[in-house]
Amino acid sequence: MDQAEQLRNLIKANSHPQRPLARVLTVTSGKGGVGKSNTSINLAVRFQEMGQKVIILDADFGLANIEIMFGAVPKHNLSDLIYQGRSIKEIITWGPMDVGFISGGSGITGLSNLTLDNLRTIIQSLSQLDEMADTIIVDTGAGISDAVMEFLVASGEILLVTTPEPTSITDSYSLLKALSRHPQYVKEETKIKLIANKVQRTGDGKILYDKLSAVAGKYLKTPMEYLGEVPEDTQLTKAVMQQKPVSMEFPHARSAQAYKKIAEKLTEKPPAESNERRGMASFFSHIFNMKR
Repeated sequence: MDQAEQLRNLIKANSHPQRPLARVLTVTSGKGGVGKSNTSINLAVRFQEMGQKVIILDADFGLANIEIMFGAVPKHNLSDLIYQGRSIKEIITWGPMDVGFISGGSGITGLSNLTLDNLRTIIQSLSQLDEMADTIIVDTGAGISDAVMEFLVASGEILLVTTPEPTSITDSYSLLKALSRHPQYVKEETKIKLIANKVQRTGDGKILYDKLSAVAGKYLKTPMEYLGEVPEDTQLTKAVMQQKPVSMEFPHARSAQAYKKIAEKLTEKPPAESNERRGMASFFSHIFNMKR
């Protein structure tokens, strides 16, 4: 039995047909500083307000953006689950509004060296997240590193955050280009949805989307959807300084209301039990297969 077949058997053994799989949303950006982690956190808060249970996986290795913005310090990370025998519940830190988050640490970067026993631990543990959360948000690093690409290729639903700045648009296109050329990327199994952040005027986000979508469609044959825009907002900046999500600290702020609209749009049409709702065990199996 080869490793791929062993992996499939592990996934199957830890699948529960009667239990719906979690929806996995992967939030990414072509460059840093565009508000990617803010987007992850505020969407999580808005989903929680709608009655969903949400867990964020902070996969931006080396930068603890989620925990800083939540004002919480995790005791454990994914490495502790793999190598120290910690349970999935032990490595989850609960932030405001009971939004859970998992620090990735350096655990994922060593997947290529894992034994089958290590893999079994990950699959069995992550399959429990489908019982604990309706939606899991994976907050990736910025840019087009190998680690980021692995997460994007494994994703059925990608939220691409960009701003009207020319460098941000160019870097977003570079990310889409790298993704479209990745040997493991399957266009038919991936939905890319754009969020325009830090816009100055109403409607600027749609203009940004139209331009980027036209170029990506023409040269990369990569379709995208438009989720909405988030305005430049001093109240969001104040909330970040206070280590609070703007959707909690200033719920009526323009940016907070924009995140609410985007969250509502994402829940208008619940994803089918397919690539958009594949669960975390299957999500990580895609990454493991690529590393093997």
